[in-house]
Amino acid sequence: MNKLEGISAYPILLFGIPFLWQLIKPSRKLNFSLGIIFVCLSSYLILAYLSDLLNIIHWTETSKNLLFYGGLLVVGNFVMSLWIVRNSIKKVF
Repeated sequence: MNKLEGISAYPILLFGIPFLWQLIKPSRKLNFSLGIIFVCLSSYLILAYLSDLLNIIHWTETSKNLLFYGGLLVVGNFVMSLWIVRNSIKKVF
């Protein structure tokens, strides 16, 4: 039973390889592509928060509190990923 549950850990570990590689041997291209990936993921999450504002999905009160604090993290992630992309573009050009 544990063997089946452990299989889901492998993709998570594989997604961590570029971040580990970036720490060991920094690369401008990898930094730029990781920034773009995080901008896309953050944009997707921001759309989820906009759907909450438009009441497309009905949430309970406790989940709205969780969404508020999670939204702060998503906006922070979006700003930081834009900063990564901006710094990568500055170094390239």
